[in-house]
Amino acid sequence: MIRTGIGFDIHRFKQGRKLVLGGVAIKSDFGLDGHSDADVLCHAVMDALLGAAADGDIGVHFPDSEKRWKGASSIKMLASVARRLGEKGVKINNVDVSVLAEKPRLAPYREKMRHNLAKAIGLTAAGVSVKATTLEGLGALGRGEGIAAMAVATVEK
Repeated sequence: MIRTGIGFDIHRFKQGRKLVLGGVAIKSDFGLDGHSDADVLCHAVMDALLGAAADGDIGVHFPDSEKRWKGASSIKMLASVARRLGEKGVKINNVDVSVLAEKPRLAPYREKMRHNLAKAIGLTAAGVSVKATTLEGLGALGRGEGIAAMAVATVEK
């Protein structure tokens, strides 16, 4: 049976933090606020995969109430989700993710993000799509207050 999951995550900017998206350190004067490394791209993909497998969400598997996830690498958390799904007999078919941000410009990092995600979930880069778009100045994200990501994943069991 082929199943589809949808994931979404959003974090506000915070001074003094490193900006990490798709496991890539992005050159920026600000990062994202969160318990782990706040990688919204990985978080959205994790929720899409977990949703497709009907296996909870990242809050269930990586609660921010647990100190062990403080500052944790989200790309490693994503790899853990992929292993978990594999152990349950779930095969990941593909992932498509869109990052919503006014800044910084993400095009120079897109291919590295794709490759990092593919490696973490056991696919080739052909099975992973990463896109970025602005919000044309609309709303909190349009004002440059943070970054969000939406992801869709298909899996087979």
